[in-house]
Amino acid sequence: MIEIPTDLPADLVPLSWLVGVWEGTGVIDYEAEGRAFSGEFAHRVSFSHDGGAFLNYSADAWLLDGEERRPLVSEIGYWRLARPVGEADAGPGLLPATQPPVARTADDVEALRNADGGFDIEVSLAHADGILELYVGQVKGPRIDLATDAVVRTAGAKHYAAATRLYGLVDNHLLWAWDIAALGRELASHASARLARAE
Repeated sequence: MIEIPTDLPADLVPLSWLVGVWEGTGVIDYEAEGRAFSGEFAHRVSFSHDGGAFLNYSADAWLLDGEERRPLVSEIGYWRLARPVGEADAGPGLLPATQPPVARTADDVEALRNADGGFDIEVSLAHADGILELYVGQVKGPRIDLATDAVVRTAGAKHYAAATRLYGLVDNHLLWAWDIAALGRELASHASARLARAE
């Protein structure tokens, strides 16, 4: 059974079912540059909040090779509802808000509902291997669809051009699938996992 935290800011209620730590395994299946990449991996994902109008995100994965666990990706980021920021919001950088904070209500959030009946969201992720992604998409009940709006790579990072991610809550498990366009290949299935709530 999923328990929804009661201390969330109103902006986080549509994403509330994600809050917690999730662990499980998944499979990699991707071909590029004449090579096949496949295998099973362990995955740990954490969604938390600190009172702001966003979820903190971190994820780590390890390739399972018998008893050995080899590190794969490590990523951190932020998930939030897409909404215009105003004078009561801080930023950019360390600039403080120029108006007093305004407590947002459930009605304020409901006004953000899109024509499809969901809520538009923005996700920014930084990978330890020098890749940064900005995703846009929507949360609609227990399903999230995301697609990259921008990808930035450091000079030394491997080629990575675009991605989509799908998250869903099914039988109290977090299921996800990640398609990527990398190493010269067009967008294709890359990995998927089934995670159970650990904390």
